[in-house]
Amino acid sequence: MATLSPAEVLTALKSGKPVLGNCRSAAVEQVRDGVYRVTTPASGPNRTLLFFHGGGFVTGSTADELDLCARLADACRARVVSVDYRLAPEHPFPAAVEDCLAAYRDLLGEGCSPVPVGVSAGGSLVLAMLLSALEEGLPMPAAAVVLSPVVDMLFLGESVIFNRETDWLTPEHLAAMREDYLAGHDPVDPLASPLYADLAGLPPLLVQAGTGEVLIDGIAAFASTAELQGVPVTFDRVEGMFHCWQAFAAVLPEAAAALERVGAFVRRQVPDGPGG
Repeated sequence: MATLSPAEVLTALKSGKPVLGNCRSAAVEQVRDGVYRVTTPASGPNRTLLFFHGGGFVTGSTADELDLCARLADACRARVVSVDYRLAPEHPFPAAVEDCLAAYRDLLGEGCSPVPVGVSAGGSLVLAMLLSALEEGLPMPAAAVVLSPVVDMLFLGESVIFNRETDWLTPEHLAAMREDYLAGHDPVDPLASPLYADLAGLPPLLVQAGTGEVLIDGIAAFASTAELQGVPVTFDRVEGMFHCWQAFAAVLPEAAAALERVGAFVRRQVPDGPGG
């Protein structure tokens, strides 16, 4: 399969054209309604990811991000449990948070301590789920990974304006997402905007984002805030990349490399033994 440059992928995304590549093969098993187990030949028995897809809280599914799930399974040598959480506007905040927490609670009840991984809106849900789990007194995972996460529903960073040329996500997209997801709820609620949360007690985080993203200022502020509050943070800030470039690993070498770094981080945090 021919590869594309970041500029070529970004141009396609801005024009609404699909970016097609060869989907990584994986076995998919429905565990229960809205929850799927994704495995590849590389999936080990002792490492599980709990995956939350992107889509601005209003679209998306395991099926839509099956290639990403399979590549994460390969990179992390893990099984992936992916959650099709309820979507806005039919199910506004905090329905998605509740679904993600329920999936985490279920895995803990099965004796599994998964590493939560989320992309875009799913990254926000990873953080909201962890904050909710802390409040409930549930054990924290060994680590968590957030890829291009939405961390501030006020979207106050200057990059929202200045990075319009280097991203496909627009201020108009962000405003519509906030309206549909929050449905009038306070945008600085910590479960909606983790940037404003008390983050002490969170597990080691890998925060991965591109400098071309409209959300990069908020993501950078979150990474700094978490570190100041004692959270071990690995901030993988990738020059020139746009929102959710990791999802295009089938055609974009920079995305494939980013997922390999996710895998290395997860394998360091969960080297072997119980976890799956």
